[in-house]
Amino acid sequence: MRRSLLSVRSALVLLLAVLTGIGAGALARLAGSPAAECVLYGAGAFGVAVPFFDRLVAAPAEKESETPS
Repeated sequence: MRRSLLSVRSALVLLLAVLTGIGAGALARLAGSPAAECVLYGAGAFGVAVPFFDRLVAAPAEKESETPS
C-alpha cells in the first residue's frame, strides 16, 4: 500500500490557509486595490493562517499509559 504524501491534518490546514488567502485577495480586489497588491495581501494572509490553523486543528492525542494512582 502506498503512503500518502500529506496527512489528512496537513491537507486540511493547507486547504484552509489557501482559502483564507484567496478570500483576502478577493476582498482586497473588491475594495479596489491593484492586482499585485491583492496577491501580496493573499500571500500574507496565507502565511499568517498556516500557524493559526495548525494550532486550531488538534493533533491526534498521544496515548498515555494509564498508571494506577
